[in-house]
Amino acid sequence: MLVRLVDPDKFDAETLQCETKSCNGPKGGFDLYFVGGTTAGDCTEVVQSIRKSCNKPIVLFPGSPRQFTPLADALLYLTLMNSRNPLYLIDQHIQSADDIVFSGIETIPMGYILVDGGRKSSTQRLTGAEPLPQQNTDDIVRMARTAQLLGKRLIYLEAGSGAMTPVRTEVIRAVRHGTSIPLIVGGGIRSAAAMNDAWAAGADMVVIGNHFEEHPECIAEFIQGRTQT
Repeated sequence: MLVRLVDPDKFDAETLQCETKSCNGPKGGFDLYFVGGTTAGDCTEVVQSIRKSCNKPIVLFPGSPRQFTPLADALLYLTLMNSRNPLYLIDQHIQSADDIVFSGIETIPMGYILVDGGRKSSTQRLTGAEPLPQQNTDDIVRMARTAQLLGKRLIYLEAGSGAMTPVRTEVIRAVRHGTSIPLIVGGGIRSAAAMNDAWAAGADMVVIGNHFEEHPECIAEFIQGRTQT
């Protein structure tokens, strides 16, 4: 699946609505949208904007409780596996629990694993979580297995927004072989070839956000060049 990540702090409603026309392309366009960001506020306007021009599923990928909106189709209820700060391990979950339960939104527990993408990411700056070096493949697999044992339904390998180096294919392959739940990969993917390599290595979903924000003209190239349908 090809996922478009939209950061509420960076989106423009008119541009986004033009972009979502790609959903009707010959290869299906984006399969779904993630909405959220490390520092973003309310996601309501973004969800409404996407809904006006596209019928693809919209999933919240929140960085804090204030980003929650019941208008989305589902919520990634993530745990930052690298963190040792209670705020990101449980405190924010407690803050949002009532709103989530009362909304009835589908909630998907997810283990979020930050790996080194060659640049200090906004997640690292905000949370203080230390990314795992990509050469330490065994440690990454062990953390992914821990997420699965804790009952997470998804694993997200994140190299960070604007990463210089995406998650390496050997890391993706090792995590795919070492776990049995769906695997999401994002961060630093700047070409259709890199996107296809991630799928070939075992990613179930590839997420692209920052690159499309900076180069929206590249979207058609990714859609046309995708090998996963």
